[in-house]
Amino acid sequence: MNRWIKICIVALSLNAASAFAATAVTLYKSPACECCEKYVQYLEQNGFAVKAINEDNMDAIKKRYGTARMASCHTSIIDGYAVEGHVPVRAIRKLLREKPAIVGISAPGMPQHSPGMGEERPGTLVIYAISKSNTKPTVFSVE
Repeated sequence: MNRWIKICIVALSLNAASAFAATAVTLYKSPACECCEKYVQYLEQNGFAVKAINEDNMDAIKKRYGTARMASCHTSIIDGYAVEGHVPVRAIRKLLREKPAIVGISAPGMPQHSPGMGEERPGTLVIYAISKSNTKPTVFSVE
């Protein structure tokens, strides 16, 4: 009986550890971009495990992941989705929770008051869904 109790305790421990594991992020950025570094810090402070990759040809990255039409300064890949630019974690968590059939989400350009771009002002940042077709992007959320 003790053996089964030990097996159950180990199984529960492993399950609990995986439940609290940080979500992996691969973030492609220009080596010279300071706001990208601030965004990496923002993601890490919010429980994401970020692997930042300096890339000189960001246009190729954006074409590869389908974000060129909604481009910003950096492109992140999170659980198979592209997250373009300074997207708040609230929108990322919504994306990961809902799992819509889209390429990803974007805060195009370098919008003020977004994470890594100065003081955040909730309710002022429009996040767009990037569809798998070339249709016009739609609003995913307002953060």
